[in-house]
Amino acid sequence: MSNEKTIKSALISVFSKDGLEPIVRKLNKQGVTIYSTGGTEKFINDLGIDVVPVEDVTSYPSILGGRVKTLHPKVFGGILNRQNHDGDVAELAEYNIPQLDVVIVDLYPFEKTVASGASTQDIIEKIDIGGISLIRAAAKNYSDVICVSSVDDYAEFLELISENNGSISEENRKRFAGKAFNVSSHYDTAIFNYFNQNNEETVLKISETNGKTLRYGENPHQKGFFFGNFDELFTKLHGKELSYNNLLDVDAAVNLMNEFKNDAPTFAVLKHNNACGLAQRDTLHQAYIDALAGDPVSAFGGVLISNKEIDLATAEEIHKLFCEVVIAPSFSAEALETLKGKKNRILLEIHDIEMPQTNVRSCLNGVLVQDRNNITDQAEDLKTVTTLAPTSEQVDDLIFASKICKHTKSNTIVLTKNKTLLASGTGQTSRVDALEQAIHKAQTFKFDLNGSAMASDAFFPFPDCVEIAKNAGITSVIQPGGSIKDQLSIDYCNSNNVAMVMTGTRHFKH
Repeated sequence: MSNEKTIKSALISVFSKDGLEPIVRKLNKQGVTIYSTGGTEKFINDLGIDVVPVEDVTSYPSILGGRVKTLHPKVFGGILNRQNHDGDVAELAEYNIPQLDVVIVDLYPFEKTVASGASTQDIIEKIDIGGISLIRAAAKNYSDVICVSSVDDYAEFLELISENNGSISEENRKRFAGKAFNVSSHYDTAIFNYFNQNNEETVLKISETNGKTLRYGENPHQKGFFFGNFDELFTKLHGKELSYNNLLDVDAAVNLMNEFKNDAPTFAVLKHNNACGLAQRDTLHQAYIDALAGDPVSAFGGVLISNKEIDLATAEEIHKLFCEVVIAPSFSAEALETLKGKKNRILLEIHDIEMPQTNVRSCLNGVLVQDRNNITDQAEDLKTVTTLAPTSEQVDDLIFASKICKHTKSNTIVLTKNKTLLASGTGQTSRVDALEQAIHKAQTFKFDLNGSAMASDAFFPFPDCVEIAKNAGITSVIQPGGSIKDQLSIDYCNSNNVAMVMTGTRHFKH
């Protein structure tokens, strides 16, 4: 499948000129006729290299403020003609259309313009028309033309023409065509998603060009990949490559800690996407010690996250534990040096950016999409439904428990006291099972449940949970409410001096 073709002519029309100069010089040295437009034409002229303006080919100037430059039959005919087709060759001669062997195009930076907060008009002007058309035409006709559609491919293209004296195989032309259609489809997806921000069209378009192959998926026999801009969210300071499971745990940790981002020093320990320890204290050092005490067994091999800079004292405690990942907004120099003592320990500095506002997951032979759960229960949202109202301290613990509950697998029950996670029941098929699991776990680690708070991700269909809770020493409860039998749980609490509040918001997490 060699079918090599030697480059004799090239059309170059790019937005960014970075990395272009060595290509232009190499093409010129190889005797290639270069055609260009506007700013790219000036750039090439300034290098002292001959360039043919596209206007000389089309006999038509750039019009409408540069909106129309290359959209002309003499340009697209030069790209789309089939060199082994007698009719096409004859028409090129008849209409004086130059053959174009290379198209080098760099599209207007639409996504960067949107991200910059630019005006609507500026964004609209960055929707490339001529460039995207050139890319599609050149990629379609890869049997005769090579399309270089991104600055990311300049180095490889330069290497190809340097090694083979301007001769390109069909295999490489087809490979570059694939790259070009990847660029064009991603570009169109970004534009559509900009126009569809209010979801007027029930359509899902996802395009991620920044992919990474992982060692494996959830298990060694499964392939795994990550698509996304990891470096936008984190600076990786140390450690081995993150695995599929690491990334899932990191995602769970970040979403959980976002609930406490602006709070007092808070530390969390997660295992298999669920918090197994979490505490809030006056110092981060104490928050870590108390979070670890929540379940030091499960913490082994877990993911740790803080909402404050990790200092030396905290780092020294962390260093005693085998953990996979440590995440924080920053690390002191001394803390970083200490934590680097384990060569495989992954240290991530998290950046302050907004997380995606939609959740996407595969389901059956399709995809499920939903809005991000952006509701965090607040004290002012609570409706006291029992005769006994919770104290201010109890309200603090109830809100604390609710935040954790929101990020724990359903069915879940979370038990807290003095802004410490005592235990949780996670992923149970019965709410009673979840509660009994949480109580058993808290008792295993010698926590005193008297005066503790309980959060449930969904309503109680029967009063059995509040009865079990009361017998364990729990004195305040937060739940969404909404069961036709809510009154049964309320009546039990009233008869047993348990304060209960309802939020009206369910926090299932499957």
